Amino acid sequence: MSRRPSIAVILSGCGNKDGAEIHEATLTLWAIHRHGADYQCYAPDKKQHHVLNHITGEEMAEERNVLVEAARIARGDIKSLAQFDAQAHDVLILPGGFGAAKNLCTYAFDGPECKVDESVAAAVQAMYMAKKPIGALCIAPVILARLLSNVMVTIGSDVQTAGDITRMGARHQNTTHGEIAVDTANRIVTTPCYMLDARVDQIGEGADRLVLALLEMIGK
Repeated sequence: MSRRPSIAVILSGCGNKDGAEIHEATLTLWAIHRHGADYQCYAPDKKQHHVLNHITGEEMAEERNVLVEAARIARGDIKSLAQFDAQAHDVLILPGGFGAAKNLCTYAFDGPECKVDESVAAAVQAMYMAKKPIGALCIAPVILARLLSNVMVTIGSDVQTAGDITRMGARHQNTTHGEIAVDTANRIVTTPCYMLDARVDQIGEGADRLVLALLEMIGK
C-alpha cells in the first residue's frame, strides 16, 4: 500500500475573532481524511495578540497562548511550528480566522505593510521552494501574498483586501461561495470562506474543493 499523503495545517489559536476559524479548520481536517490523506497540526508557540469575548467582541483582560489554544481544535495532537520540517509533508494549508491576520501576521493592524511571524514565513517559504502545494482559506491568503509576491490568490470579492493583495505584488481573483482559485504555476489554491457572508455548508464545500485540488497537484 502506498503512503498516505501528509498535510501540515497551521492553526492560529481557537475562535474566529482572535484565533483560527473553527469551522474552516475542522472542515479542512475532515476533507483531508475524506480524500485519503493524513494531517499534522502546527501553531506558533507564543502569546496571541489579544483575547476577545466572542459574544460581545470586547477585549478580555487575560492572556492566552496560540499553540495551547490551537490544541483545542487539534484535540491535543499538535506541534510547535518551530518543529516544522518541510520534508515530512506533501502539502501545507493555512485556515483563516482573524488569528491568521493577528497571530500569524500583522495584516489586521498593518495592512499590506504587515509582517509575518518568522516560523510561519519559514514554513511557507520552505514548502514553496520545495515546490510543494500550499492552500489558504479566508483571510490567510494575504500571508501568501506578502511572502511570495507574484502569486494568484482569492479572498472572495472584498475590494479593499483585494487591493491590498495587489499592493503586495500578488494577483487577486474574485470568487464566490465554495469556489477556489488555483494558481497552477505556483502550486497554490485558495478559497474565500468567511470573507463572504457564508453558511457552514458553503465553508465545507470550499474546504473540500481546496483539499482535493491540492492533492491532485501531487498526483493523489
